[in-house]
Amino acid sequence: MATEEQVNPSGSDTDPVETVAEKQPEADQQGGETPRLEDHVQQAEAGSAPGAEALQHEIGILKEELLRVHADMQNLRRRVDRDVENAHKYALEKFVGELVAVVDNLERATATIDRENTALTAVREGIELTLKGFLDVLGKFKVEQVDPSGQPFDPEKHQAMTMVPNPAVAPNTVLDVFQKGYLLNGRLIRPAMVVVAKS
Repeated sequence: MATEEQVNPSGSDTDPVETVAEKQPEADQQGGETPRLEDHVQQAEAGSAPGAEALQHEIGILKEELLRVHADMQNLRRRVDRDVENAHKYALEKFVGELVAVVDNLERATATIDRENTALTAVREGIELTLKGFLDVLGKFKVEQVDPSGQPFDPEKHQAMTMVPNPAVAPNTVLDVFQKGYLLNGRLIRPAMVVVAKS
């Protein structure tokens, strides 16, 4: 018949709950600590962790790629800015190309009017004033005339229609201008058509 007092199998009369509470984690019993995340970070920064060299190499590659992308973006920004600037500067190119034909006609009209005929003086002066006003307006929009009469021939701005021998002037000198050329912001819209002295 069992009594109310039961004997502990180990032979001690300690309470089993007290035995469990007295047990400590193995790390504490051995006097060590559980590894922390901060320790791993410090090891990686010190380069002692395995694979740290590979990570440093990868970081170097990523930095180079970042610099390359940054440089590409700067170049793209400059190219876009230049394209926008050119679009503003040369937007009137076709329009000016059509208007200079009107200037040509006004110049031909003034050249054909007889200056000796007093009856046409008022007409001639009116055409000349219209031509001057036209050229002033074109000048406000950075349009320049190219009138190279007496100047050396420039193949970038002049178009030689014919060559004539003339010992009185240096070879490749422009003798006559059939049609004046035009520049818009320094860009050639139409070359001047000229007669050049033959060498």
